[in-house]
Amino acid sequence: MSPAHNRSRLFILLASLLGGLGVGLGAFGAHGLKHLVEPRLLEVFNTAVQYQLLHALALLALAVWMRQEPILRNTLNRAAWAWVVGILLFSGSLYAYILSYTLAGVRFFAFITPLGGVFFILGWLLLFWAAWKLPKH
Repeated sequence: MSPAHNRSRLFILLASLLGGLGVGLGAFGAHGLKHLVEPRLLEVFNTAVQYQLLHALALLALAVWMRQEPILRNTLNRAAWAWVVGILLFSGSLYAYILSYTLAGVRFFAFITPLGGVFFILGWLLLFWAAWKLPKH
C-alpha cells in the first residue's frame, strides 16, 4: 500500500473512531449528564459533540477524496490534521471544561477552545485551497 493510501486509511480510522466516540458522548450527555450539570453546561457539551461529529464526517470525506486526487494529497493531509487537532482542542477542551468546572469550579480549559476553532477554520481554508488547485477540465 502506498504512503498516500496509508495516510488516507489513518484518517478513515480516525474519522470512524471520532465519529463513534461522538455518538457515545452525545448519548452520555443526553442521558447521563442532564441531571448532573446545569443546562448551560449541557448546551456547551452538545456543541462539543456537534462539532466533533461534523468534523469526523468531513474528515471521512476528505480521506476518501485524498485517494482520488494525488496532486492534492499534501494540502488535504494538512486539512485533515487541522481538523483532528481542532476536534482535540475544541471539543476536548469543552469536555474537560465541563468536567473540571462541575467538579472543582475550574474554568481554565475554556481558554483552549478558541484555538481549536482556529484549527477548524484552517482545515476548511486548506480544503478551499485544495479545491482551488484542482485542474479545470
